[in-house]
Amino acid sequence: MQENTHTTVHQFILDRQNDFSFATGELSRLMRDIILASRIVNRDVNKAGLMDILGNYGSVNVQGEEVKKLDVRANEEFINALKRGGECAAVISEEDEETNHINTRGAYIVAMDPLDGSSNIDVNVSIGTIFSIYRRLSPVGSEVTMEDCLQPGVNQVAAGYILYGSSTMLVYTTGKGVNGFTLDLSIGEFCLSNPNVMTPEVGNLYSINEGNYQKFPEGVKNYIKYCQEDVKADKRPYSTRYIGSFVADFHRNLMKGGIYIYPGTDKDPNGKLRLIYECNPMAFLVEQAGGRATDGHTRIMELTPEKLHQRTPVFIGSKTMVLKAEEFMQAQAEQVNGG
Repeated sequence: MQENTHTTVHQFILDRQNDFSFATGELSRLMRDIILASRIVNRDVNKAGLMDILGNYGSVNVQGEEVKKLDVRANEEFINALKRGGECAAVISEEDEETNHINTRGAYIVAMDPLDGSSNIDVNVSIGTIFSIYRRLSPVGSEVTMEDCLQPGVNQVAAGYILYGSSTMLVYTTGKGVNGFTLDLSIGEFCLSNPNVMTPEVGNLYSINEGNYQKFPEGVKNYIKYCQEDVKADKRPYSTRYIGSFVADFHRNLMKGGIYIYPGTDKDPNGKLRLIYECNPMAFLVEQAGGRATDGHTRIMELTPEKLHQRTPVFIGSKTMVLKAEEFMQAQAEQVNGG
């Protein structure tokens, strides 16, 4: 019988501990807790139709969005795992208005969207978990402060997502490249399947909810027109692919090359995606994979949050495509300013 030589995510994390000069064991244990919770959530996702956890929970979250039963369950599983592990000081979650204070002895702050793509849960479309990890700024042993929670993305020490799809994947970075792991159900472990992920510098996919086209800024409208032009030398027109689950759209574009855009509109000038636990972790990932992430003008990871659930427009994906979109946004700004 051929020997199984797969590298598990736990082996991989232990092998990479020397990349850090700080609390390597603590960060490894924190990642272990997140991975454990993701396996539990994956089980629930796969059995959702049999466990009476489909459908609405009967409330709305701080974003004003209808909460799904699986949203609540996933949030509880991740928070419980982080409580048991002891390395996490506090959790910022999409599902909770305030910070969850976990353990004053913890050295890390975890920000997360426990179940991204909730509107797709009931129709069996790929959904995911997004997470981000920061070292706290206040002394260990003291109460977590708002300064700990409102750190810019450049302070992240790790970030990633779990995609619950045709297979379950964990993709993460600690600032030393991006690596992907696929859950092997036969052994219950995430195994290295996509080492050293690099996104193409230019792709032929753009992901945006074109149903909102009339509400988009002129710069975004002009970029979409550019994407649709028939220019064979540039491999245009590009193809539109939009699932409505940020994790799924991002993952496809990361692997194949493309751009994801969620712009501001007149009604929602800051867009819909949250800076701390959606845009920052994905920006960290895409930059580590050779891509780019901005709000149309400024690098996402350099934005300083002013509140926990702050939103931001986002242009994220293949570097050349994001730069081109920024050109259109800059042209719009100059026109508005009379430049």
